[in-house]
Amino acid sequence: MTRHPRLFSLPYFLLGLLFTYLAIQSAHETIWNVSTIALAALAAFDFGTAFRLLFTPKR
Repeated sequence: MTRHPRLFSLPYFLLGLLFTYLAIQSAHETIWNVSTIALAALAAFDFGTAFRLLFTPKR
């Protein structure tokens, strides 16, 4: 039984939401610190992967 790529997009989307939340929480005075930028980059990677898996054409 093959698994659909859309099923795998859900964990990436949830991780993107989690990393976005953590990035917002880590921005105390400014967003220009290493932890905020790293968390935002991880969230962007996860959202990009989730959307790429979500919109893959069927074979």
